[in-house]
Amino acid sequence: MKLSDIADNAGSRKKRMRVGRGIGSGKGKTAGRGGKGQTARSGVRIKGFEGGQMPLHRRLPKRGFRNTSFARKLNEVNLGRVQAAVDAGRLDAGALVDAAALVKAGVLRRAKDGVRLLGAGEIKAKVAFSVWGASKSAVAAVEKAGGSVTILAPARPGGEQAA
Repeated sequence: MKLSDIADNAGSRKKRMRVGRGIGSGKGKTAGRGGKGQTARSGVRIKGFEGGQMPLHRRLPKRGFRNTSFARKLNEVNLGRVQAAVDAGRLDAGALVDAAALVKAGVLRRAKDGVRLLGAGEIKAKVAFSVWGASKSAVAAVEKAGGSVTILAPARPGGEQAA
């Protein structure tokens, strides 16, 4: 094979349409922009304009507000990642596993506001976790393997644990 033999796949590159080059080209005069007015100009076009009628996005009521400025930014960790770190010898299964231990083992890049344990993957090691939250499946899998999960988040008013 030579450099001169290399070529793109057929149809992978399309020639750009040269507009406004006479009536014979099929894209002359208005260049596909129709008649005069706002839409024929460059840059200006009102999105959602309904001819002066109150637009739909202003007719509908505004609802709700989600204040994310106080939301905790949690690291999500699957059980499979933890088991892989234990198998590789980077994580000590006998010691308490918290955010700092996971960062030191290289499972997490940095500790944010806490760790949430998720149940994807399989855990065989007997590990004691101390995390901000955990899914029900993760807690069940850890306890089945003989470990324990301590949840640091305060209990919710509804009786359910913050997970």
